[in-house]
Order: sequence, then C-alpha cells, then structure tokens
Amino acid sequence: MSKIGLIIKSEYLRRVAKKSFILLTFLVPILFAATFFIPLWLSGIDSHREEHIAVVDRTGKYKQVLANTTDFKFDVVEPLSDAIGGIPAAGNYDAVILIDNDLLVKPSVTIFSEKQVTPELKRYVEQQLAVFVEDEKLASYAIPNLKAIVEQLHTEIEVTTVKMDENGTANLSSSEVASVVGLVFMMLIYFFVFTYGSIVMNGVLQEKTNRIVEVLICSVKPFELMLGKIISIALVGLTQFLLWLLFVVALIFAGGYLFDIPLQPDFTLDNPNTMAEMMQHLMSINFAEIITLFLVYFVGGYLLYASLFAAIGAAVDSDTDTQQFVFPIMIPILFAMYAAIYSIENPDGPLAFWCSMIPFTSPVVMMVRLPFGVALWQKIVSIVVLVITFLITTWLAAKIYRTGILMYGKKVTWRELWKWIKYKN
Repeated sequence: MSKIGLIIKSEYLRRVAKKSFILLTFLVPILFAATFFIPLWLSGIDSHREEHIAVVDRTGKYKQVLANTTDFKFDVVEPLSDAIGGIPAAGNYDAVILIDNDLLVKPSVTIFSEKQVTPELKRYVEQQLAVFVEDEKLASYAIPNLKAIVEQLHTEIEVTTVKMDENGTANLSSSEVASVVGLVFMMLIYFFVFTYGSIVMNGVLQEKTNRIVEVLICSVKPFELMLGKIISIALVGLTQFLLWLLFVVALIFAGGYLFDIPLQPDFTLDNPNTMAEMMQHLMSINFAEIITLFLVYFVGGYLLYASLFAAIGAAVDSDTDTQQFVFPIMIPILFAMYAAIYSIENPDGPLAFWCSMIPFTSPVVMMVRLPFGVALWQKIVSIVVLVITFLITTWLAAKIYRTGILMYGKKVTWRELWKWIKYKN
C-alpha cells in the first residue's frame, strides 16, 4: 500500500472510532425524524381546554356577535359589574373583552387577562367583529342583496402544478416542496464543507504545534501527508452522510408504519389527500440525481476548501493566527449561502446561474437549483470548472504546506504566503 493510502487508512479509522462521530451519526437522523413525526403525534393528542371569557359591551351592539365555540365560551357581563376595567374579582374568567365604543367609528377592542392572550382568541375576536362591522357597512348603503353580490365577486383560484418527465409521465409537483428539498441539501453541503474543512485545518495545526509532523515528515513527503489527511476526512464525511441517509430512510419507513402514513400513496385530483399529495410532491423530485450530484459537489467543494484550510493550518502556529486567513475563505461560503436562499425565488435567474458556475459558490447554490431542474450542459460546465479549480487550489496549497509545515515562531503574512507559492525547489 502506498504511503498516501496508509495515511488515509490511519486517519479514517481513528476518526470514525471517535465518540463524537458515533454520537452525531446516530443522533442527527433521530432528530431529523423527530422533527417530522413528533408534530404528527402531538396533533393526535387531545389537549382541549375551554376558555371562559367575559364580554363587557358598553355600546350594547355587539353582545351576541361572539358565539361560543369548542375552545371559547363567552359570557356577557353587564357594564355595572365588577368586571369593568379588568378581570372579575371572583377570577371566574380567563379574559375580559371590553368594547367601549362604536366599532364603525373607532374599530378597536381591548382584551384584559392575567396571562398572555392566545393568538387563537385574538384572531377569533378580530374575525367575528370584523365580519359584523362589514355587514353593518354594507347595510348602510341600502342596496338590495349587496352582501350576496360582494360574496359572488370573491373568487379563489386553486393552481395545481404537474411535472412531466422525459417519458411523458405526469407527477404532481410543488415549488414549495422543491424549495425545502433544495434548502436541506444546500445546508448539508454548507455544513460538510465548513465543518470538515475546519477539521482539516485544526488537525494540521495540532500536529504542527505538537511537533508530531516532524516525525511524519521523515517518512512521507509534505504533499502526501496533506493529501492523505484531506482524503481521509472526506471519506469520514461521506461515510457519515451515507449512514445518515440510511438511518433517515429506515426511520421514515418505521414512522410511516407507526403513524399509518402511506409511503406510496395514490393521489388523484378527484380524491385529494394532504399526506398523499405531499408524498406525490416528493416523488416528483429526482432524488437519485440530487444525491449523486450532492456527492460530486461535496467532494469537489470539500477538496477546494479543505486544501486551503490545510494550507492555513500549516502556515500558522496558533488558533489566533488563523483568523486573518480564515475570514477571506469564509466570505465566498457565506455569500454562497445567501445567494442560494435568494435563488429559490428565481432558480434560473442571473444570480443563481452565475453562482452555480463559479466554483467557490457552485457546490452550495447548485443544490438549490437541482430540484427545479437544471440543463445538462450547465451541470457539466459547473462540475468541470469546479474540478479544474480544486486542482489549482490543491497545487497552490501544497506549495504553502510544504514550506509552512516545519516553520515555527514566525509571524506569517499574505506577502509571505505569496513568496512561498512562488518559491521553486
């Protein structure tokens, strides 16, 4: 086995055996599945509690407007009672609604309560009183059947989007679901590139400060050491992602069986079903292509940034010295994340297109565009440019790594790094 292979094997086995790796590998899929299934479980729990509310109407016009519901029970209280101005002294009510003016003139109502008023109560009171006042306004025009005419004018258009594949098969689609899928994979790329790139930098810096690298350099070349470390950590990241994928799929199937959710629903426009519709939306997305390209962009983006992080770790002597070099590298990653978020509204726009071509931002932005469909030539160009760029950055990083890995006690500047790059041996 080559020296690079030995380094990769040693680093890989050491990192996957860490408790933090094992804990995150099992914990993240559980948390992901929990965010999906726990709301379903909680929604099935009957937590009904009827709130008793007093209504103090000084105008006498709105006493019967607020009708009782399964959640709220309204009691009309006379203005002369001890409820005026606040909570009844007996404490028999959760809240007191005070109406002290004509809502046609001054549309304002006050709700008193010892606890924070729930949004449901506030929304119900607003809606019921608003409908009553609107009816009063319509009646004031003295036009026969005016309310019915206005109701007929109100029209809601339901738009259903259907995605056609190359074989002409129609699948129900949703731009909202595609946006969520794109954001999830975008955040995964951002997380992996930043996290594992930082791990490379910290690992190189730790070996340098502990003088372990001096022993390793006696057996292997600096470039072999750097490349072995970068590749081994990339394999750790890919291993973790694939394990996450397997665990999430297993948990989704288990959760679907537990909550009786059909994983291959039969949705038709004549017989709609919310969960079936959601599953159809997901099935319209080409997850095989997205996951495949995710792996490609993860490897390309990681190698691009990890080589730069490794060069920084080799050039400095402490964590505090890394800040001046890390920040310029982080700017493209942060810009890529914001560009990806704004590209959701227009995945084929100039911002999304160019950021998916530029290698320093393409791994993140392309993940958002893929669920909406990207032309084949754009994917090819983006990947080729990314590969060429990470080859160049790896070559430049190797020149910095070769010189800086054995240099101690010297304050490194950008000018000094440039000299190392131009240095020929």
